[in-house]
Amino acid sequence: MKHLAISLALTLALASAAHAQCYADYKAKQDNPLRLHYGVAQISGACAPGNATGQLRSRLAAQGWTLLQVQSVFGPEGLDQRKASAGQYYLRF
Repeated sequence: MKHLAISLALTLALASAAHAQCYADYKAKQDNPLRLHYGVAQISGACAPGNATGQLRSRLAAQGWTLLQVQSVFGPEGLDQRKASAGQYYLRF
């Protein structure tokens, strides 16, 4: 019974983590004329740089932007400190 309780607790914790909000901050560019921007985007699935890179690359490309770099991935606690820097690109993509 003790093992069942521990297994249930771990399952609930992992499910909760899977549904946690994830965000990434990134840098992107457009050519002709050269334009650069820093932005923040919400990421679905695994909160990992590789996952963020894949999602952002396609989202940005659909609007004519090229992803240069994912700076970091973080939870909702990091949103406020990045909002002013991201400006119009805050949660846009």
